[in-house]
Amino acid sequence: MTPVELSRTVLRAVRRAVEGGELRVAVPEKASVTVPGAGGWGDYATNIALQLARPAGETPRRVAEVLRPHLAGAHGVSGVEITGPGFLNISLGSTASTALVEEILRRGPRYGFVEFVEFGGFEGFEGFVEGDGAGRDGPTDRPVHLHAPHDPRALVLMDVIARLLRSQGTPVRTSCETRPEPEWTAALRIDVDAYGTPAALASPATPAATAAPEAPATPEAPAAPATPTTPAPLDVDVDIRPVPAPHLAELLSLGPDAARWALLHPAAHDRPRPTADLLVQGEGNPLFRVRYAHARTRAVSRNAADLGFTARPGDVDEGVQEDVHGDTAPTTAPPVRTPPPAPLLAHLADHPRVLARAAAHRAPDLLARHLVAVADATLPLLPTTLPLGDEKPLAAHRARLALAEAAGVVLAGGLSLLGIDAPEHL
Repeated sequence: MTPVELSRTVLRAVRRAVEGGELRVAVPEKASVTVPGAGGWGDYATNIALQLARPAGETPRRVAEVLRPHLAGAHGVSGVEITGPGFLNISLGSTASTALVEEILRRGPRYGFVEFVEFGGFEGFEGFVEGDGAGRDGPTDRPVHLHAPHDPRALVLMDVIARLLRSQGTPVRTSCETRPEPEWTAALRIDVDAYGTPAALASPATPAATAAPEAPATPEAPAAPATPTTPAPLDVDVDIRPVPAPHLAELLSLGPDAARWALLHPAAHDRPRPTADLLVQGEGNPLFRVRYAHARTRAVSRNAADLGFTARPGDVDEGVQEDVHGDTAPTTAPPVRTPPPAPLLAHLADHPRVLARAAAHRAPDLLARHLVAVADATLPLLPTTLPLGDEKPLAAHRARLALAEAAGVVLAGGLSLLGIDAPEHL
C-alpha cells in the first residue's frame, strides 16, 4: 500500500465515521500520511484527528479514538495505535509490503514512471499518482518547452527536469540560448534539442485562420500579393534560471557524476558547493552513500547466488528455515531479527509521489534528497540479508534479499534520472 492509497483509506475511515453519526465534520479532500516521527509506531502516521478536532468540537484524542476502529478494519492494515495528542500510527500487513516489493521488482528502474498500457481491453496510464498535491492533471500530449541560458547549472537542471517530465508521460523540448562549450558537454553530459532564442527557434506563422480566402487570379483581377508571414515567438513553459555555480574550473574537474550531484542536490535557489568533498568515499558524502548503497545491494544479490538462493518477497522476520532448494520447515529457533524495515518500505512506497512532485515543481533536488533517505534506510538492512556461517537460508533471508533488491532498483532508477551512474561495484 502506497502513501497515496493509505491516504484514501484514512479518508474512507473519516467518511464512515461521519455517515455513522460518530463525527459531525466535512470530510476533507486529502489526509496527510508520513513516516512516524520520534516516539511513533508502525509504518505510517497521520494527523487527521488533530486536523478534524476543532471543526468536530472534540479533543484530537477523542477523534482518533472514533477513527481507530474504522482504520483497523481496513484492507491491508494490521494495527492502529494512538500516540501523543492524537496521532494515528498505522502498521501495514506483511501482504501489503510484499505486494510493494513485487511491484518494484516487476517494473524495474521504471518503477514510478507513468506509462500507457493496454491490458484486457483497458487502456490507461500505469503509475499515475492522483492526489499527490503536486498540481498535476496527469499525462499530456502537449509538449513542454524548457529553455535555459548559457550556464552549466541551468543546462544540467534542464536536462534532469526534462527526464523527470518524460518519466511522468509528458513530452518535452529543450533549448539553450547558445551552444554549450565542448568541455561542458563532455564533463556534464549535457544534451539539448535546439539552440537559439525562442524567437529564432519559432516556426513560420501562417496567416490568420479568419482571413478571407484569396480569390483566383483573372485577366480583369490579377492575383493579390501573398500575405507576408512573421515567425511567432516560441512559447516557453519554463525558463530555467537557477543560482549559477561558482568555481567553474573546479566543478568540471570533479567528473560527470560528482559535478552533476553538486549542481542538483541543492535547491535551484541555493548556491551549489562543487568541492572535492564529493569525491571522498565516506559517510559524510551523501553521493557516496547513495552509490555505495546501490553497489551493496548488487553485491548481496551476487553473494546470495553463490550460496544458491534467490529473492522471494515476503515477511522479513518470518521464522521459517529452508534449504537452498526452497523447501521449508518450521524451526524453533527465534526469528533472525533485522532493523525495522518500515522506514525503508515507506521511502520505497513514496518513490512514485516523489517523482511526480519533482517533475511538477521542476525540482530535481527533491529526488536527490529522497535517494539519500532511501540509501540511509537500506544500509542497515544489508548485513542481515545473508545467512551467517553454517546457518541455512531462511524465508526471512529471501524476503530481505528481495527488499534489498527493490531498494537497489529504486536507487538505480533515481540515479539514472539524475544522469548519474549507479555502480555495480564500489
